[in-house]
Amino acid sequence: MHNKLTLIVFLLINSFIFAQTVEENEEPEIIAQEIDPVFEEYDPLRPAKAAFYSGILPGLGQAYNGDYWKIPLVYGAVGTGVGIAVYNHDLFQKYRTAYKDRIAGRIDEFTVIDEDGNATQIFTEDQLISAQDFYRRNKELSILITAGIYVLQIIEANVDAHLSQYEVEDRLSFAPFFQRSDFDFSNTVGMRITYTF
Repeated sequence: MHNKLTLIVFLLINSFIFAQTVEENEEPEIIAQEIDPVFEEYDPLRPAKAAFYSGILPGLGQAYNGDYWKIPLVYGAVGTGVGIAVYNHDLFQKYRTAYKDRIAGRIDEFTVIDEDGNATQIFTEDQLISAQDFYRRNKELSILITAGIYVLQIIEANVDAHLSQYEVEDRLSFAPFFQRSDFDFSNTVGMRITYTF
């Protein structure tokens, strides 16, 4: 019993002395590495500027970000939406004018007069009203889609400005995957995400 107590006291004293000698040693030296000089400093206002420029003029935020190839896509999408809205507005006005003329008792462009002076109506009044509703609905829908494209190009410029300030490494990859089974010759197709350490 006495030997066990002596052994425990001896181990406690040795561990206390060992702990004191470890604390007295110098602390490890930390060596700082230089930051890559190519990496730019983070500009917190860059995304707001890109969104502001895109709000003023479509495509200007993409030009601010340096993505000049996106400008024709933005103008193509916005221009197509505006063109469809104008086309549907013109047809709406055409059918509306014809309906007003018919209600007023005048000859409209959808009334054909033959050699004997008989008038034949190509569309009835109900068909003219239906055509007005159809083209008005298409015009309003194309205006909404164009407004959505306008907002999307603002959001795209903002997000691109955010993401362009982060350093991107090639350790994460996303690629298509294709494998043929030797057993039953079936194909496996999918996407593969790979992260290398």
